[in-house]
Amino acid sequence: MGSIIVFGSSGQLGQSLKNVADKNGLKDIIFLGTQDANILDRAALENTFAKYKPEHVINCAAYTAVDKAEDEVEAARNVNNNGAANVAELCKAYNSCLIHVSTDFVFKGNVPKLLNETDPTQPLSVYGLTKLEGEQAITAVDGKYFILRTSWLYSEFANNFVKTMLKLAETKTELGVIADQVGTPTYAIDLAEAIFQIIRNESKAYGLYHYSNEGVLSWYDFAVAIFHIAGVEMLVKPLKTTEYPTKAERPKFSVMDKSKIKKDLGIDIPYWRDSLITCIKALQ
Repeated sequence: MGSIIVFGSSGQLGQSLKNVADKNGLKDIIFLGTQDANILDRAALENTFAKYKPEHVINCAAYTAVDKAEDEVEAARNVNNNGAANVAELCKAYNSCLIHVSTDFVFKGNVPKLLNETDPTQPLSVYGLTKLEGEQAITAVDGKYFILRTSWLYSEFANNFVKTMLKLAETKTELGVIADQVGTPTYAIDLAEAIFQIIRNESKAYGLYHYSNEGVLSWYDFAVAIFHIAGVEMLVKPLKTTEYPTKAERPKFSVMDKSKIKKDLGIDIPYWRDSLITCIKALQ
């Protein structure tokens, strides 16, 4: 395994990658946060590539504030599209393989069927649109790349739904949670393991892939499971999306088909509840 650069290392997936690398004794990985390498600063980025000459680049840098993006369109587009293009162009120039993380929010999600990589995209939000633009920018560069779309990311690190629910449980005994948006949670540690497996296997089956944990559930089901596994007494009430309006519209059904990543890249995917148990144990 040659040298690896991770952009966006201070975020949830970046910290999960570091955790997995440390546990497995993986060396030659350079973890860079925004303060170390801003993917919008082309000159600084070129210096980074010239210095490290990476074999693989993992791009976790993203604008992920879904509702804020509706008002901060330019900021979201800068990072999610222009930044991704910068990284892809330099990966091609240095013959590095890019692993870029995208989202289920590229889909409209209005049909209850498993979404595969060839299904039409129709983002409902600025966040989803700019992430799709980033995918398209990477594809247009035509270098060596893996784009991994994921969903409902959580872990022991940074801010996420699991940590928010457990935090709310410190002061509340009753919560309302959306029951008519259906998808699959993804434990960021599992995604990190999959990314390192792709690198270790030196796969040349480049392209677009879906990765989330296995299973199907609503945010309501997810919340109920979190409290049950954590041993927390909480009355969780199901809400309709209309009862909890948000600035950005979310897909109603965004369960992704993972057949391609399992078949082409040999990735094993854990069931969502098993991974949630692991995460809650680590948090406790």
